[in-house]
Amino acid sequence: MPADHLVIRVVDLETTGGRAGTDGVVEIGWQDVEGSDGTWRIGAERGARFVDPERPIPARTQAVHHILDGDVAGAPTWLAVAPAVLQPPGRPLAALAAHRAAFERRWCRDALTGRRPWICTYKCALRLWPDEPSHANQALRYGRRPEGLDRRAGLPAHRAGPDAYVTAHLLREMLREAPLETLLAWTREPALLPRVTFGEHRGRRWDTMSDDFLAWVLTRGGFDADVRFTARRQQALRAERPGTEPPARLL
Repeated sequence: MPADHLVIRVVDLETTGGRAGTDGVVEIGWQDVEGSDGTWRIGAERGARFVDPERPIPARTQAVHHILDGDVAGAPTWLAVAPAVLQPPGRPLAALAAHRAAFERRWCRDALTGRRPWICTYKCALRLWPDEPSHANQALRYGRRPEGLDRRAGLPAHRAGPDAYVTAHLLREMLREAPLETLLAWTREPALLPRVTFGEHRGRRWDTMSDDFLAWVLTRGGFDADVRFTARRQQALRAERPGTEPPARLL
């Protein structure tokens, strides 16, 4: 493989639930994105495998991905499947990627990934496409309509292989707008939210909120890291550009 050839493997997991300590993986899907000389394309390497979660699949999660206990009966366990997917022999990866990567990282731990860096396409979409009405994977699929995405290959939704395929096409579009290093840096930070996600101002753009509102968010407890990060970023931007506070008092 040429020295300038880069491979990013997009992964997607379907699980029995959201707690890595008590829930297990039932399916893993992957799709490579490859780049050289600054040009990125969808790679040929893709696939999906059932995984034995070593516990029953609850009805509430069967209703999401439609994978039943009988589907995974006799499948290999997570520790038997994961290493070859996350560290493919003879195919060094520049990074791993997932939409809302924090979820996949609950199971794809450093010991299984070789401590490779991650790209969260959700966090990157918030930065690159803040005006999209939704930043969910399937909403972006139709909102951005990435070039070359085969509708049939991206179905059914909420299955590991098709979801990884869709995410890979969105990632390729992102890499056309921002360098790999920038996507990695955005992933390391909390999410930069374009709109307020709580209270009476839900849906309003953060850049329209008053200085008093930003100060209230940062002095009041109970807000998550994404909200606090966004409020601090707005404060920093206004300090760099004095006089940018919105004229209307919103709190």
